[in-house]
Amino acid sequence: MLILCTLVCASALAQEEKEMKTGWSLGVLPTATYSVDNGFQAGAFGDVYYYGDGSTYPDPLHKISWEASYFTHSHRMRLYLAYDSKYLIPDMRINASLTYVDDPLYSFWGFNGPASVQNYDIWFNRDMSYNGTNVNYYGMSRKMLRGLANVQGQIVPHLNWAAGINYWNWQLGDMRDNGVTDKATGDKVYYNTDLTLFKTYQRYGIIKEEEAKGGMALELNAGLVYDTRDIEAAPNRGIWAEAYLNGNVLGQRYLKACAYFRNYLSLPIHFIKAGQPVFAYRLAWQQTIAGETPFYMIQNVPLLVQRNMISEGFGSSNTIRGLRENRVLAEGLAWVNTELRIKLVSFKFLKQYFYLAVNPFFDAGVITKQYRAAELATVATDGKVYDPWMAAFNQSTLIYDSSKAGNLIYSGGVGLKLAMNQNFIISAEFAKCFVSDLSADPWIGIGINYQF
Repeated sequence: MLILCTLVCASALAQEEKEMKTGWSLGVLPTATYSVDNGFQAGAFGDVYYYGDGSTYPDPLHKISWEASYFTHSHRMRLYLAYDSKYLIPDMRINASLTYVDDPLYSFWGFNGPASVQNYDIWFNRDMSYNGTNVNYYGMSRKMLRGLANVQGQIVPHLNWAAGINYWNWQLGDMRDNGVTDKATGDKVYYNTDLTLFKTYQRYGIIKEEEAKGGMALELNAGLVYDTRDIEAAPNRGIWAEAYLNGNVLGQRYLKACAYFRNYLSLPIHFIKAGQPVFAYRLAWQQTIAGETPFYMIQNVPLLVQRNMISEGFGSSNTIRGLRENRVLAEGLAWVNTELRIKLVSFKFLKQYFYLAVNPFFDAGVITKQYRAAELATVATDGKVYDPWMAAFNQSTLIYDSSKAGNLIYSGGVGLKLAMNQNFIISAEFAKCFVSDLSADPWIGIGINYQF
C-alpha cells in the first residue's frame, strides 16, 4: 500500500515525451496477499522484460516470470518459472513454464458445483470435540509438478496454428494437518481424516481407488489462435480467440474441446487524459468430448498461454470470481466475464511509465456436462446424498442435491490495477457471488495481470 501511495503521489510527473522502453526492465514485489481459501501469502514474484532497442514496445522481446511463496492458512508452497517470447524464433511464439505446488490442506468441495451443498452445519459439527471451528471436513492434500511447452506459428497475419505438450505428476492423499488445540484440555488433537468428504467420496466409489493417490498425465494440444490485440497485457482494442483440442495420452485417456473468445472495445470517451475506457468480455467453453477426466485432473482449465501461475477450477481468479477455489468441478463448463477498464491517471516515476485503473466486472457461468453424475446417482435418494457419519447421530445432513447442478452461477465486483510500462500489472479484485451457497465472503484476489 505504501508503494502504491508513493506512485500515485508522483502523478505530477506525467510525461510529455513519447513512451518507450529499451533494454531490460524488472518488476519485483512481495506476495503480501490474502485469500479466504489460503490465508496470507508470503514470498516474492515478478517479471523480467527485455525490450532490446524498443522497436517492439510495449511488447517485450523476451519475458521471464517467477514466483516463490508460502500461504499461512493452507500451508501451500509454490514455485514457478516461465518464459514467453514472440521473437526468439521468427514468426513463432514460445511459451514454457515449470511449476511445483505442495498443498497439505487442499480444499475439496465435491462435484458439480451448486449440487455439492456447502453445508456449514456439518463443518462446525465435525469439530465438536475441539470446541472450535474445524476447516478440514472439505480437506485433502496434494503435490503437483507441472511442465508446459506451447508453440504458435503464423498461417496468415493474425491467424496462428498452435500446438503444445503438458506433463503433470500428482500425489494425492489425506490432509497433512497440524492439529487443533482442544480449548478444554489444551492438548493438540489431530483430525480423523476418515470423516472428510474426500474419504466419503472414496467409500462410495465416486472417487476411484486407482486415482485417489494421484497419477500422471501427458496432454497434447493443437488448434488455432486469432489475435488482433494492440497490446497483449492490457489491450485497448482487438480480438483474441482460441479453439483447440486437448487430450491425454498417458494413463486414463480423455479428449477436451476448448473455445475462448475475447473482445476489447475502446469506448469513444475522450475527457479522461489517461486514455479511453475499454469494455472487455470473454466467452469461454471447455468440455470433455471423449473418455473421462481422472479426479486429479478435473480442476484443470487448459490454456495455450498461461496468464497466471495456476489455471484451475471453475471459481477463484481464473473463471468466476467470488467463489471458493475449485468450487465447481465438472466435465463441461461455459462462462462469460465482462468488465469495464477505466484508466484514472497515468504518470512517470523513476524512469518508468505507470497508470492506475479500475475495472468493475460481472461474471456468470453454468455446467454443461456433469462429472460422475451416474456414480452419485447410485448412492442418492431422490437425487440427494446425505453424509453417512452424521446419520449415525440421527441427523440428515445434505451434501449433494442433483437438482441444483444446472443452476446459473453469477457474481460481480470491482478491481484496482497498477500497471508499469503497460506490461507488469498489479491486480487487486473484490467480488461477491450472488448464489449464497457458493459464495466465498470475503472474496479478495490479489496478484498480477488482468484476468483475460
